[in-house]
Amino acid sequence: MLQDLHQLLQKNNPVALTALAGMGGIGKTELALQYAISQLDQGQYPGGLCWLRVKGQELAAQIIEFAQTKLVLTLPDRLDEDQQVSYIWGQWPIGKVLIIFDDVMDLKTVQPYLPPSDPRYKVLITTRQDLGLSVHSLSIKELSDTSALSLLRTLVGADRIDAQLDDAQALCEWVGKLPLGLELVGRYLARKPDWSLQKLIKRLDSKRLEAKALTTPASGMTAQFGVAAALELSWVELNEAEQELACFLGMFAVAPIPWTLVEGCLSEQDKDDLEDIRDEGLKDRNLLKRIEQSTYQLHQIVQEFFRIKLNEDSEQGKSLKADYCRGMVAVAQGIDDSPTLDVIAQMSASIPHLEELINQWIDHLGDDQLIWPYVGIGRFYEGQGNYALALPWRQKCLEQTQQRLGTEHPDVALSLNNLALLYDNQGRYEEAEPLYTQALQMTQKLLGNEHLSVALSLNNLAGLYENQGRYEEAEPLYTQALQMKKKLLGNEHLSVALSLNNLAGLYENQGRYEEAEPLYTQALQMKKKLLGNEHPSVATSLNNLAALYKNQGRYEEAEPLYKQALQMRQKLLGNEHPDVAGSLNNLAALYDNQGRYEEAEPLYTQALQMTQKLLGNEHPYVALSLNNLAALYKNQGRYEEAEPLYTQALQMTQKLLGNEHPYVALSLNNLALLYKNQGRYEEAKSYLKQALKIVEVVLGPEHPSTRTMQNNLESIP
Repeated sequence: MLQDLHQLLQKNNPVALTALAGMGGIGKTELALQYAISQLDQGQYPGGLCWLRVKGQELAAQIIEFAQTKLVLTLPDRLDEDQQVSYIWGQWPIGKVLIIFDDVMDLKTVQPYLPPSDPRYKVLITTRQDLGLSVHSLSIKELSDTSALSLLRTLVGADRIDAQLDDAQALCEWVGKLPLGLELVGRYLARKPDWSLQKLIKRLDSKRLEAKALTTPASGMTAQFGVAAALELSWVELNEAEQELACFLGMFAVAPIPWTLVEGCLSEQDKDDLEDIRDEGLKDRNLLKRIEQSTYQLHQIVQEFFRIKLNEDSEQGKSLKADYCRGMVAVAQGIDDSPTLDVIAQMSASIPHLEELINQWIDHLGDDQLIWPYVGIGRFYEGQGNYALALPWRQKCLEQTQQRLGTEHPDVALSLNNLALLYDNQGRYEEAEPLYTQALQMTQKLLGNEHLSVALSLNNLAGLYENQGRYEEAEPLYTQALQMKKKLLGNEHLSVALSLNNLAGLYENQGRYEEAEPLYTQALQMKKKLLGNEHPSVATSLNNLAALYKNQGRYEEAEPLYKQALQMRQKLLGNEHPDVAGSLNNLAALYDNQGRYEEAEPLYTQALQMTQKLLGNEHPYVALSLNNLAALYKNQGRYEEAEPLYTQALQMTQKLLGNEHPYVALSLNNLALLYKNQGRYEEAKSYLKQALKIVEVVLGPEHPSTRTMQNNLESIP
């Protein structure tokens, strides 16, 4: 930066005006001082160097005193101050001259005292302001990680810092790698040789910007103020509207802030006025940084300072907090259950601020607002298949709603339902069931037996039973939910389409293909009408109808639907999503059934790897992928490769779903057929008998799978 500064100053303009710009505490004065010292040592400015303090000082008096004491000039008595300054510039010794104006708030304050138009005069200005295009500006940013640690090592001692490196990095992050903050805490630690860095961090966490380590400059420091006092100098220059916006922005997380979030929260204010306040009041004073188009960010120390100011004005602060909560809740409510890539890209910048709303401002949310930040964040992660990231927010939502609203409240029921749904998606069925049941009972008690929330609970509990192979228990719940939705919403509604699809899926699992097809078709047509031809829910219906055709041996009809669903999911959800893995697996299974093994294998492998990455190594879908890949190997005669995969799939399915589940029967059946092909007939018969016993109980004696397994058993010598 010293080199960049020197190059800027050497531009051959009549007067080279160069500014070091940045927020308070960023190191403008220190950099100017180090530059001045280095240039004196090198003799770069033989005409001399003059340092002038601007804030609260008389510039003319400083220039006159410098001329009399350093240049030993005798000034004519008849001249006033301004004339004396002009006389001094004219009598200045020959050679290049460096004039430094430190802490300039407005270029107009120094304009009358600038030297004449002569290339030998180089003027350096330190400022918190954007002084405009007429001044070459060098913007100073916070230190890099390496430089911040290096500064601490210099101040505290390398051995002490390196022995507590993690805490040293945390300390750098705490002060946002702000040079003033680092120098203050570093010098403070140097005076406290028995203190650990962890002890100082705890003190900072407790006292914040009022901590002694950040308020009292040590002797030998260039800075004359602590961190808060340095920022106070900028704060007092703000008008009331600018201070109000500063306090409001202080509520956001230390993360990029899309300006649309601010406008949404402060919707009653004129957008143009809001932009002017932002730019002229905060950005031009380097209190707010523009990081890309319509996106801004606060330094974390500035955010901390603004929050102090927010809490000092209780009435205004209360109003701003209400605006922030209302606006961010609206953002959370706008996050869809199945966010597409476009929605994810649009919403991702809002997530840190929703998390900040929960972590810092939860007490300012009304009871009717409380659940929404959790719901929005959960939908954002769960919709991408990031179940592990969604889980803590679903759990916190239940805890917070129970704590605030009591054990029986519609939002508590919804929290139970959402957490159960996440467990369901993770294959954690035993944990999901009691939550679903509790949510259903609570909803019926609070809202009556005919309510959309009751229909939702019925549908979700039915889905769990279906996943567990408990088809007879699932069917009446699906049917009841569908009838209730039709009554409450009419025959053409997205929620009705989802129920039609779910009931069709149950019929398909039961082998009732003729009953399933018209429901799948009706659901698909309704979704296209309501959502358009490209939507994740439409892709799901295409996939399900294709699966039905495949199970009926209608491969030519199934393939284009599978491909269309896969392409739609990749386009809308990205290349790594559980639904995309499902589509890859399904298309591979179709190719497998057609004997197109070379086309099937890479799809199976890709689906397995994606499922393991997204859902973990133990999940029913992982077991299904292992089973399918093993079946492919068996069909190719690669028995040694197939057996360990079949065995792993069986063990995983038994562990996750219990011993009485159709998927367990499928795994037993497949392993038995492998043993049959290897001539291991006794083992094959044993496994097939176990499989047949399960499907007869769970699916019934007339189910296609039951008949298939009976035929398999009879075919063994």
